[in-house]
Amino acid sequence: MTSPDHCPRTVLEIHHLSYRYAGGCRALDDVSFSVTHGEVVGLVGPSGAGKSTLLMHLNGLLPDRRELRHRRSESPSVIVDGIPVRDETLPDVRRKVGFLFQDPDDQLFCPTVEEDVAFGPLHLDLPRDEVRRRVRESLAAVGLSGYEARSTVRLSVGERKRVCLAGVFACKPTLLALDEPFSNLDPRSRKALIAILREFPGAQIIATHDLDLIVAVCSRVILLDEGRIQADGPARQILADRKLVEEHGLEIPLCLRRTCEH
Repeated sequence: MTSPDHCPRTVLEIHHLSYRYAGGCRALDDVSFSVTHGEVVGLVGPSGAGKSTLLMHLNGLLPDRRELRHRRSESPSVIVDGIPVRDETLPDVRRKVGFLFQDPDDQLFCPTVEEDVAFGPLHLDLPRDEVRRRVRESLAAVGLSGYEARSTVRLSVGERKRVCLAGVFACKPTLLALDEPFSNLDPRSRKALIAILREFPGAQIIATHDLDLIVAVCSRVILLDEGRIQADGPARQILADRKLVEEHGLEIPLCLRRTCEH
């Protein structure tokens, strides 16, 4: 039996999370799960399943639509590394969660690579020497040493995504929340990004339609559809279940099809 002292700590708790957009569309419906330190979780489902909406709740990018009296009295729906996600805790929560948007142009806005990567650490009020050290180490981690003075607009999509990831790494988050990190990447850039993510020591939640990627990097998968969790378990086991994945508009990943046919 595992000693409590050796149990991985829980870095994300979601309790009965529901969300409805202003137009009345329900995006999440009573979602509950937890993630431990070092765990890599794939979040899959058809378009409109609620994957991006769920990710945006992890660092408060979406407003809490409960009435104020309920927000004050009810238990928090999302807890990151022991911190409840509330308006007053967002600065602390955002130090814990590194968010990678699907489109790097939504995340890059400084004239040079160095300034973009330094933006987050500077807003943590770190000493300049520490910021420079983090920028140097983060760019090395994503294979972009020497790119400091380059303009991000002149980089490829894959390079821009790596700059975004360097900016996230420079803040030393506990949890990565990645929204379609491999979209629009050529095979070489995709392979490089997989290698980078495998070196990250913390927890990761990766929302993607690329199920072969999920098999390659995730030990666990959560299948979301119509805002509800339909399955949660070992990635290979769930994604090899033809009836389950087809029922929710997905296909068995190519890397598992030969196995499923025998």
